[in-house]
Amino acid sequence: MTIKKAAILALVSSALFLIVIDMTVLYTALPILTHDLHASATEKLWIVNAYALVVAGLLPGLGTLGDYVGHKRMFLTGLMIFGAASVLAASATSPEMLIVARVILAIGAAAMMPPTLSIIKRTFIDDEERAFALGVWSAITAAGAGLGPVIGGGLLAYFSWHSVFIINIPIVIIVLILSYLFVPNYPVQKKGRWDIISSLQIMVGLISVVFAIKEVTKQGPNFLLAGITLIIGLFAMTLFIIRQSKVQQPLINLKIFKNVHFTVGTLVAIVTAFTMMGFEYILSQRLQLVLDLSAFQAGLIVMTMAIASLVGAIGIGMILTKYGTLKLQWVMLAIAWLGVVLFYWVLDGSLVIQVVTLMLVGLGLGGAMTLASTAIMTNTSDENSGMAASIEEVSFEFGGSLGIAVLGGLFSMFYSLSFNFKESGINLTKAKDSLDETLIQAERQPEYISKPLIEAGKLAFDQSFSIIMIVGSVIIGVTTILLMLLDYKYKRQRSLIK
Repeated sequence: MTIKKAAILALVSSALFLIVIDMTVLYTALPILTHDLHASATEKLWIVNAYALVVAGLLPGLGTLGDYVGHKRMFLTGLMIFGAASVLAASATSPEMLIVARVILAIGAAAMMPPTLSIIKRTFIDDEERAFALGVWSAITAAGAGLGPVIGGGLLAYFSWHSVFIINIPIVIIVLILSYLFVPNYPVQKKGRWDIISSLQIMVGLISVVFAIKEVTKQGPNFLLAGITLIIGLFAMTLFIIRQSKVQQPLINLKIFKNVHFTVGTLVAIVTAFTMMGFEYILSQRLQLVLDLSAFQAGLIVMTMAIASLVGAIGIGMILTKYGTLKLQWVMLAIAWLGVVLFYWVLDGSLVIQVVTLMLVGLGLGGAMTLASTAIMTNTSDENSGMAASIEEVSFEFGGSLGIAVLGGLFSMFYSLSFNFKESGINLTKAKDSLDETLIQAERQPEYISKPLIEAGKLAFDQSFSIIMIVGSVIIGVTTILLMLLDYKYKRQRSLIK
């Protein structure tokens, strides 16, 4: 890999890291900033969710727009919007102002996220180099969300909540200048008009569906609201699909899913993001609430999974051309499955052994994410690279949101069912909601009650976590078996042809 290629990879990776950590960086800053801005419960919810919802909705439209106007132009435009929105967020004086800033941040993120992949596809022609570059991309995607709260907590230890947005500004300026100078301006290959109607249809569809999932899995859900938004989302998606088959230049050419390798890559992207994000979401809580580690220590453990996924990506780059993406995808998923099963068995063991099994999970899922990216990006033409990138990133975003919502929702339900503590004369209804609430309730009780109460909460947490690991292992295992059967089918067809 040349110095110029390494520099380009560093630039797009830096931008991607900013995008991903902004999904979760507010988790630790939220109590402080909501108090400072006097935000209501509803406003607090929108401060957190506005970013993820808008990013998910805009990715397909803005991703394909890059095919028409140029990916470098979209990348630089997204950076400028992201930087301006960071300034606005850092200077927010009201909840409404911060919500608007988060929406604009999401617009910038959605504009520059697909070009990060398109630029990688056009820059790295060699299969091994491309696999490595996509591995870095996948590792950052996997680790960024987990490191967001850690970075936020570190900044809040010394600075105000404004710092979580101010930190973006110098990085954006540096990446913007260097990208303008060094990222090639690849020629635009797609002619014609960008389909804005399709873009609006899929935006409404995705935002509505993701919102419905978030609503139905939160504590105290409004099922009527979730149902209405889900119907709106499905209706918009139906209109989108119908339109794609009629227009001359569809926003997303659905015929691309006839390519088995592309479709399998999309499926693997959803499954790995679902498992990774859902698993990390609950794991980070366990490390801090059950094992009493600091946010920084928990972040370091989560980071070992990202490092392992990067190692997997490097190894995959060396053997990709020999074995192909399909075979390697089920092999890496099998490794991830083994890691989850082993982690389940050593849950009560030493932290060192747990970290080793987590690295196995990271190695497998990270490798599978890299292979999914490779399968999606290499089975499309250069003129449709923006479309392919947007499909991949929607798969990751949707899979991740679904993983946090579904696994997080199931975890909360199992925690309430597993929590078992009886003490006459004490109302501990809230303690059944979560371990956080259990610990808060314990602080208000005398020691002879608080100690067994905390133990009961931690036991319920680990029992629920064990169930979630079983669910995750089943999902990974079923996907692995399906890919093994598909790989066997292709091998048999090739042998019959010979």
